[in-house]
Amino acid sequence: MAGYEINVGPELLPGLLNGPNGLAKLVETVLNQILEAQVAESVGAQRHERSEERQGYRSGYRSRTLYTRVGPVALQVPQTRDGSFSTDIFKRYQRSEQAFVLALMEMVVQGVSTRKVSAITEGLCGASFPRSTVSELCAGLEPRVRAFNERRLEGEYPFVLVDALFIKSREGDRVVSRAVLIVSGIRSDGYREYWA
Repeated sequence: MAGYEINVGPELLPGLLNGPNGLAKLVETVLNQILEAQVAESVGAQRHERSEERQGYRSGYRSRTLYTRVGPVALQVPQTRDGSFSTDIFKRYQRSEQAFVLALMEMVVQGVSTRKVSAITEGLCGASFPRSTVSELCAGLEPRVRAFNERRLEGEYPFVLVDALFIKSREGDRVVSRAVLIVSGIRSDGYREYWA
């Protein structure tokens, strides 16, 4: 991958850290310039340039909103006639930054309700996520949690602490109280591991 030269206009600098969307505008400008450089590299020519090295032709842009930690970023993703252009910045159908999605999941894991997560993201980033979207994102955690819980334990655990936490859970069409066992073991080297 070649190095890219990024130009930031003087209109962005005054409100960069003081303005409400200063960082989002900066990220937007930088990413759009990188997309432009990547399509030029892919096609083998700049816009409106005639050259023998050209390997394809541009075919306009499509708008794409990418949700990031600094707010929503409006990108103009270049397209090529043969559809071969693909950027390294984000995956084909990705709509939000991976770190942003992980932060949403972490909030739910820490016990924040999906309704509050939606309100927090709107307050911090200016982007509102429906509760159903947050729930769908967290559904991706289930295989990771299962793998963590079913991992093989190795080594010795001289100390094992067991505690129970009672939570309400839905069973059919009624809510019941269940005990969740929380077990932590201290290994011989002094590190603690948890199981639920």
